[in-house]
Amino acid sequence: MSTIEVVAAIICKEGKYFATQRGYGEFEGWWEFPGGKIEPGEGKEDALKREILEELGVEIIVGKQICTTEYDYPAFHLKMHCFLCTLAPGAAGIQLLEHKSARWLSPDELEEVGWLPADKDVIEMLKESI
Repeated sequence: MSTIEVVAAIICKEGKYFATQRGYGEFEGWWEFPGGKIEPGEGKEDALKREILEELGVEIIVGKQICTTEYDYPAFHLKMHCFLCTLAPGAAGIQLLEHKSARWLSPDELEEVGWLPADKDVIEMLKESI
């Protein structure tokens, strides 16, 4: 089974977390933290900044890495590095360039959407740290 290594942005603003709903592919309709694959030779933080700019049209400040979670999907093994992030000062509004929907979720609202399995581990960790 192949391993796919990705980065995810846990974007926090005013005590809420930014969640996106996939708009394409086999996981269309599921919710996730935005991010994507690390390109060969690319650092995790640089990959995350690039992916968020491509997907949401905004610049972010990448903070500390809060966890790495792994999950076996039927066709691949996912290794996801999650970073706490904020929007860069002066960042224009978020644009959904690849996702069908998005929400800012308070800690109490995190369970209101259908998360992808790998992201569920991150949700549990966020709830425990509050």
